[in-house]
Amino acid sequence: MNHVLVEQLSQMTGLSTEEKQAIEQSFPIKTFKKGTFLLKEGQIARDAFLIIEGCIRRYHIEDGEEITSGLYTEGDSIADFNSLANQSPSKYFFVCSEKVTVAVINTEKEAALYKRFPRFEAICRVEFEKMVGKKNEETEAFTRKTPEGKYLSLQATRPGLLQRVPQHQIASYLGIKPETLSRIRKRLAVK
Repeated sequence: MNHVLVEQLSQMTGLSTEEKQAIEQSFPIKTFKKGTFLLKEGQIARDAFLIIEGCIRRYHIEDGEEITSGLYTEGDSIADFNSLANQSPSKYFFVCSEKVTVAVINTEKEAALYKRFPRFEAICRVEFEKMVGKKNEETEAFTRKTPEGKYLSLQATRPGLLQRVPQHQIASYLGIKPETLSRIRKRLAVK
């Protein structure tokens, strides 16, 4: 099996054997059990993760309640960029909602790879900007919707997520109470 980052970079540019090996050595593929924390509030983030298989939930604690702010699955990247860039304590928890396999992108190893192969930095920067732009558009469109609209959007764009994540976490992600989610689901079932 090819390394996911080697495959992605190969689609953008030709890679030498040396470059492929350096990527594989710099960004290991790891598997974590359900319930494993990849980052906890108060820790300084050192890694980003590209999800190969599984689901990771990002949440924070507000007034003693877990507020889900992200649900990431296959093909998604997850990182606390503020903590990474500023070396400041994270405000988030990243927890594996199920068994997860990821490529671990360590910032120090990434910087060393860019120094060794300078062309990677420009390629990755452009791809990162595209990813952030797309995510910002999706987030803005999502937040403008009503709770029912958010649920319908999630149902249309990520239907498998509704079976993979507990309903109280889906409700939190939608910014509603579980009871409200139940009413929405009942109302939609009748339609």
